[in-house]
Amino acid sequence: MPYKDILKNKFNELKTKKKCGLISFITAGDPDFNTSFQILEKLPECGVDIIELGMPFSDPMADGPIIQRANGRAIKNKMNLKKTFELVKRFRKKNYNTPLILMGYYNPVHRFGINNFINNVKKNNINGVIIVDLPPEEDNELCLPMIKNKVHFIKLATPTTNNIRFKKIIKHASGFIYYISITGITGANYKSNQKLGNQIKNLKKMTKLPIAVGFGIKNKNDVKELSKRADAVVVGSSIIKKVEEAEKKKYNKKKLVDNVLNYVKQLSSVL
Repeated sequence: MPYKDILKNKFNELKTKKKCGLISFITAGDPDFNTSFQILEKLPECGVDIIELGMPFSDPMADGPIIQRANGRAIKNKMNLKKTFELVKRFRKKNYNTPLILMGYYNPVHRFGINNFINNVKKNNINGVIIVDLPPEEDNELCLPMIKNKVHFIKLATPTTNNIRFKKIIKHASGFIYYISITGITGANYKSNQKLGNQIKNLKKMTKLPIAVGFGIKNKNDVKELSKRADAVVVGSSIIKKVEEAEKKKYNKKKLVDNVLNYVKQLSSVL
């Protein structure tokens, strides 16, 4: 089968439609494997354009308490990288067209084995990876082997990234740039960054890659506001919070899944 870059195609499609994309983030295996799969498989029907799937890790340092607890729930239920690939494999049996990105930290990847990781990424038709704690100085470690294997290696930029640093970051970046809208952890409020619009404009002068903005996006009003500036909006903590709320209220699994998916539909309705 010829190589098909569905991530690039998705951004081209969004651009043609003059539409901002919705990228949703969930943690693989949160609250358990089967429930996580039921959420994952329905996200595209709820208006999600691209899916980020978090690889569970015991020390997610860039993440706030909501995603930290999601990692904890997943690990408690025996979720690991091998099972994350099983989750994706199951998803890909029915859905070939929704771009899917793995996001996480380098430690589990290193333990899994670089070659083993790359082989599983390719075998399961994963379109890109984001490794939060691998700086551009370490591009030889995973970034360049990934790109060589036609898998996008998506880089992060922040409000504190100056132009010299950004040029270094984008040298081997592909897929899109994930712009972290705040100086802080996931779950904070992006509105604390008053210069966001100008920062995105500046980035667009330096790269042709799409800019996706994430961290601190709480509701559909935030999504609507950011959609005027970014090529895509990433929502993670507030989706995972719906899982946590349902767990606390002891919802059955069907009600939990419906609770999450209805919230995602609300977010996509403004795009």
